[in-house]
Amino acid sequence: MRPILVVDDEPELAEAVISALERHGFECDWVTTLADAMTRASKAELVLLDLGLPDGDGLTACAQIAGQAPLIVISARGDEVDRVLALELGADDYLSKPFSTRELIARCRAVLRRSTNGQRSVVHCFDLDIDLDVPEASRAGQPIVLTGKEMALLALLARHQGTTVRRTTIANEVWDSNLAYVGRTLDVHISSLRTKLGPSPVTAYIETYHGVGYRLHR
Repeated sequence: MRPILVVDDEPELAEAVISALERHGFECDWVTTLADAMTRASKAELVLLDLGLPDGDGLTACAQIAGQAPLIVISARGDEVDRVLALELGADDYLSKPFSTRELIARCRAVLRRSTNGQRSVVHCFDLDIDLDVPEASRAGQPIVLTGKEMALLALLARHQGTTVRRTTIANEVWDSNLAYVGRTLDVHISSLRTKLGPSPVTAYIETYHGVGYRLHR
C-alpha cells in the first residue's frame, strides 16, 4: 500500500490530518515544500496539497503533481477563482480550510475510488470484504472501524491471502521494526483485530501458526 502524501508547512494541521488518516487505515508521508512534493508524488497513492508553501504557490505545481498521482488541494484560499483554476490544472478535488476530518476522509476515499476506474482491489473472506485501495473493511456490508495499524495488518494478510505471513515480515512491514521490539504489540493487535472482525460463519478469518505467523483464510 502506497502512502498518502501530505504537503503542508503547518505542523499542527499536518499532524491532525495524518492522525485522522492513520486512524482510518491509511499510511502517510509528510513534506513541507513543493520541491519535496514533486519528488515524492509519483510514489504516493494520493497527494493532499496546500497552496501556501514556503518555496512557491502550490497552483504552479498542480499540473505536474496531478500527472503523477490523484490530487486534492487543501487551502485556506476559498475563492472560486482558485478552486476553478486548481481543478482545471488537474486537481481531483478542492477542500477549503477549515474542514472536518470526517469530510477529509470521505473525499479521500471518493477520489481513490474514482482513480481506480472501478477496478478496485477487494479481497473476500467469507462475509468479510477488504478493500485494499481505500483502504477499509466491512462485514456483511457493515463497515468495521479499525485503527491504522489494525487496517495495515489486515491489508497485509489480505494481500497474501491463503499464505502464512511470518511474524518477522509483519513486524517489518506494519511497524517498520524488528520483531523483538513489537512481538507483544503484534499479539495484542491480532487479538483486537479478531475481536472487531467477530466470529466467522465458517472458520477463523485469521489462522494462527504458532511461532511462525498468521494467514487470512482463503
